[in-house]
Amino acid sequence: MKRFIAISLLAMAAVPVAAQDLSPQLQASRAAIQQFAQSLQGELQAAMKAGGPVQAIEICSDRAPEIASQVSRERGVEIGRTSLKIRNPNNQPDAWERQVLEEFDARRAAGENPAHIETQAIYIRGEEKEYRFMKAIPTGEVCLNCHGAQVATPVEDALKRLYPQDAARGYEIGDLRGAFIVRQPM
Repeated sequence: MKRFIAISLLAMAAVPVAAQDLSPQLQASRAAIQQFAQSLQGELQAAMKAGGPVQAIEICSDRAPEIASQVSRERGVEIGRTSLKIRNPNNQPDAWERQVLEEFDARRAAGENPAHIETQAIYIRGEEKEYRFMKAIPTGEVCLNCHGAQVATPVEDALKRLYPQDAARGYEIGDLRGAFIVRQPM
């Protein structure tokens, strides 16, 4: 597994920094992502069984932000999701996140398994310093119900209603759909 530790300056340049023990932040980030992903996935699976993809879209719209807030409070971090193709405008990547997503996509295109792609950095903006961790979200078969090139008409209607600016479509199995992002103050 590759590790990336950098300082991101106002110009968004990444510069390697001296080795620093970031293992507590890394472990906390991975644990937060695991909790968030498992909680969300459990609710999505239940929704798919109960009402199919349309009901799952409702879970993503309503419950995903609530679950992220709950995990953030419990773990003392800020967790979310982002992508180069946004569905929810609240998940828009900042410049650093966009750069990482582009790097993740290049790594996937070069043959790296997206399930194992992650990075960490020390991010500095002015006087603020935070630890950031991103982990890729690969596209699985079930994801295509709502994120594929072709979706059923009821799914299309629900997406238009809840996400009028939706751009999170056209994925294939194994594509990089986005990433989890965890921020921790330092």
